[in-house]
Amino acid sequence: MKKIEAFIRPEKLEDIKVILKKLDLNGMSLSQVMGCGNQKGWKEFIRGAEVDVNFLPKIKIEVVVPDEQVDTVIDHITETARTGEAGDGKIFVFDIAEAVRIRTGERGNDAICHTK
Repeated sequence: MKKIEAFIRPEKLEDIKVILKKLDLNGMSLSQVMGCGNQKGWKEFIRGAEVDVNFLPKIKIEVVVPDEQVDTVIDHITETARTGEAGDGKIFVFDIAEAVRIRTGERGNDAICHTK
């Protein structure tokens, strides 16, 4: 199992949610975050003083998927989130040692996949 963390532009969220639903993923977590990278931000004047605003709003999506779905999920997120401009985001992949569905006690892939 792998955990995929994708940092995307907020305006791409709805498109990504549609794609992940089509991939029949069982669940995801979303967080509103602030970050900086190549996009650089902008300058503002606040009470006459110049201020660099280099932390920009992003959305962090977290999903845990079976190993065989990792490349498909990454490809779909990348294709959907890409604008070609700085600030499109990043995707990180982590190994997951174990997953447990609290309600049923299911473990491993059974805990992250749909149940009847």
